[in-house]
Amino acid sequence: MAAAEEAEVVAATKIKVKGEDSETKIEVKGEEAEKKIEVKGEDSETKIEVKREDSESKIEVKGEDAEKKIELKGEDSQKKIEVKGEDSEKKIEVKGEDSETKIEVKGEEAETKIEVKGEEAETKIEVKEEEAETKNDAAAVGPSASFKEESNVVADLEDPEKKALVELRKLVEEAIAKNEFSKPPPKEEAAEKVPDGSAPSLEINLWGVPLLADDRTDTVLLKFLRARDFKVKDAFEMIRSTVIWREEFGIEKLLEEDLGLQELEKVVFMSGNDREGHPVCYNVYGEFQDKDLYQNAFSDEEKRKKFLQWRILFLEKGIRQLLDFSSGGVCSMVQVTDLKNSPTLLKKDVRHATQQAVDLLQDNYPEFVAKKVFINVPWWYLAYHRMISPFLTQRTKSKFVFASPAKSAETLFKYIAPEQVPVQFGGLGKENDSDFSAAHAVTEITVKPSSKHAIDVSLPHVGSVLNWELRVLGREVSYGVEFVPSAEDSYTMIIQKTRKYVAAADEPFVKGSFRVSEPGKAVITVDNSSSRKKKLLYRYKISEGRE
Repeated sequence: MAAAEEAEVVAATKIKVKGEDSETKIEVKGEEAEKKIEVKGEDSETKIEVKREDSESKIEVKGEDAEKKIELKGEDSQKKIEVKGEDSEKKIEVKGEDSETKIEVKGEEAETKIEVKGEEAETKIEVKEEEAETKNDAAAVGPSASFKEESNVVADLEDPEKKALVELRKLVEEAIAKNEFSKPPPKEEAAEKVPDGSAPSLEINLWGVPLLADDRTDTVLLKFLRARDFKVKDAFEMIRSTVIWREEFGIEKLLEEDLGLQELEKVVFMSGNDREGHPVCYNVYGEFQDKDLYQNAFSDEEKRKKFLQWRILFLEKGIRQLLDFSSGGVCSMVQVTDLKNSPTLLKKDVRHATQQAVDLLQDNYPEFVAKKVFINVPWWYLAYHRMISPFLTQRTKSKFVFASPAKSAETLFKYIAPEQVPVQFGGLGKENDSDFSAAHAVTEITVKPSSKHAIDVSLPHVGSVLNWELRVLGREVSYGVEFVPSAEDSYTMIIQKTRKYVAAADEPFVKGSFRVSEPGKAVITVDNSSSRKKKLLYRYKISEGRE
């Protein structure tokens, strides 16, 4: 073994570099060394501490727009430091006897990478610098790494995953035979326990899927395996605790009850599907600003308990009615949490009840969330999330997406088509609409500043009826609709005189209809006279009629 690996690290190298506009701390603990990087505001200092062998040196680099190279020759190593400009690439290389350290910093808001290469290991840390948002119209903050849902088809699994699935099935089969999925009886009852082998095994049912009874079992078992990183024993214990909890909570009995609380259906509800077919569940905590609703849900312990039962029952029914546990089926959902008018989340009763529900869902409903999108996110919630982020797994964090009020609708459209997004969240999804349904696709168009966009609709059949609707995200625009006959001797007809349209709560979208009396085309014109681009959503349908 090299002497550098055996020796005790007794000295430190310090490098000071003037920083930019953020504060970041990164700690890398290697096998025999500790490195710390601290970046503090525009006029403060950056400190990099690298414990090395038998030497101590200090280097200060204060330039912003020039390239500097500094070479240090120590007892057993050579160090090179290169710094290029304010927004360019910075590299720090430290070459030792048996290791190489590289630090790359790209720009003010770019990606920071730290690579530590040893004889038998390589560590990479990637950190995306984020500026704290202090305004409600700040840009959306996406996930640190995009989550891609894995296949539940056994043939698609890696060999170690297949092996883990087989082992878990065996453990579950043995546990069912031995009745190990029940809570141990009290000591006084244990004395009267029926002799081994004489008690009939119980059927274990999870979300309507009887374990080991059909091929849907693999999908259920894979959820627990993925929640425990394919550690078979941990996954088995999670299944066992879930089965026991469901029995204690009385899930099957709860499914037969009517808890009432219809008023909560505007707080939590299902609506449509995302672009990959996942059902979408919306959570609107701002509704608790209604004092009566708040009192009915949280005013005493009994009501809080009933709220928790209602929330679990809602999820349980959604899973059974909307998810498909067959091989290749959609067996998870998208959660959208609206934080508009959400200071009620800071109230102790709401926070406690919500956290209790989250804990139960996390412990007993593994891998049922494909994506969790937070919209209308206030600055304080982002600060809170950054504080708890280190305690979340990378898998969990990769499912999170955050969007400020100004970016909420556009962020939702990345994952959910506009015709599936409810009107209250910026889309055109509506219930009981006689003209349009989710089957009528919405077209998205960006209208540039100080420009017009015309939508031409061919109407060749006399007696047919045109229905249209449109919505603009952003400030006001002007729009008008006219009919242009095909015959040269006919006159253009104004269907809708040009008027201003301001998307507001009382008129989030506009719609109209027109019966064709002669062949021609309809032209819908949207005029964006502002200095900002606008997102235009529109759709239309033509119903054939008689002359």
